[in-house]
Amino acid sequence: MNEKDMMQEQELLELLKDYPVPQAQAGFYDQALVQAAHQGTRRQRNRWMLTGFGSAIAAGFAIWVITATLMTTPQVPDVDPTIPGVTVMLEEEHTVRLMFASAMALDSATLTVSLPEGIELAGFPGQREITWETSLEEGKNLLPLTLIALTPAGGELLARLEHKDRSQTFRLRVEVS
Repeated sequence: MNEKDMMQEQELLELLKDYPVPQAQAGFYDQALVQAAHQGTRRQRNRWMLTGFGSAIAAGFAIWVITATLMTTPQVPDVDPTIPGVTVMLEEEHTVRLMFASAMALDSATLTVSLPEGIELAGFPGQREITWETSLEEGKNLLPLTLIALTPAGGELLARLEHKDRSQTFRLRVEVS
């Protein structure tokens, strides 16, 4: 680039500094994020039978980890750091919110929650495994589970979602203090 071109470019940059930049309209950034998120969703719908369900479950797992309302516990050397964890107080109810995201509505999905020894689900005393049929709406689906720790042992909570010939299992480490 020669000196004349560099001077013209510098003049242009100086003029642009004084040019007013319009403010974004209310909701512009939210709409941009929604559109960006839906670009992938459109492609997933076209390939639902091959990858849609797995992608929706992976997205749900990521949201579940991020939106958990309980504090994570410090990692100890013998704990798998890839498994999210929560700490509950002994003999006190505490709600964990699981978030499942689906690229499309799912009818007749089966959800099974398996609890570790010494942990109960409020309303289901003595049951370590609870199974029910449900439907998922397209998008985010929230499942609040109220846990009660009866012993200080803790363990792993498993949530298994099944639909037709596909299934996904989520793991949550439950520690008791």
